[in-house]
Amino acid sequence: MNVKPVATDEEQDYLVAFINQYFETPVTRADIVWTYSGVRPLYDDGAKSATAATRDYVLTLNDDGAPLLNIFGGKITTYRKLAENALKKLGHEDKWTAGVPLPGGDFAVDGVDELHRDLMRAYPFVAESWARRLIRAYGTNAAVMLGDAKAQADLGVCFGATLTARELDWLKDQEFAQTGEDVVWRRSKLGLRLTSDQIAAIDDYLQS
Repeated sequence: MNVKPVATDEEQDYLVAFINQYFETPVTRADIVWTYSGVRPLYDDGAKSATAATRDYVLTLNDDGAPLLNIFGGKITTYRKLAENALKKLGHEDKWTAGVPLPGGDFAVDGVDELHRDLMRAYPFVAESWARRLIRAYGTNAAVMLGDAKAQADLGVCFGATLTARELDWLKDQEFAQTGEDVVWRRSKLGLRLTSDQIAAIDDYLQS
């Protein structure tokens, strides 16, 4: 059965009540502009309920013929450890991911402000808020993506919220984005600042 997960009324009420513990001016469900609901895969360890089931991942290897590795459970915050253990299960012991930064993450922990300044010096047409968004999303790869651009017009069509055709090309080629939803919700939350027509135009561009 294919059932699309949604944030239920009860879940929204719970989250609103929780965050209102910290706000001077309470919010209500009427203030919600967007919701999403995710599905976490859990390994069936025989627990009596989903809340009691293990949150850890389980690896099984079927080596009767061509090796087949099955991965059950897991979560995004432990993906590197999961990957290392998966390779170990296949006979590889090298833990090279432990000290390797993510793409664009090859800068000092306290180097973000310097990256902002460098990007704005190299690309004077990029406003501060735009530069901060790009650095937050792409790190040192922000400059690689902007390349030889001398003006915003060199980046192609702007679809709104500083999202240009150049960035969409990068997301398609380097991060395998396929739809407007991939870009404005999964890889960013720019959908909060874009109209439905703008998002549709992004989708059309990616499909072209």
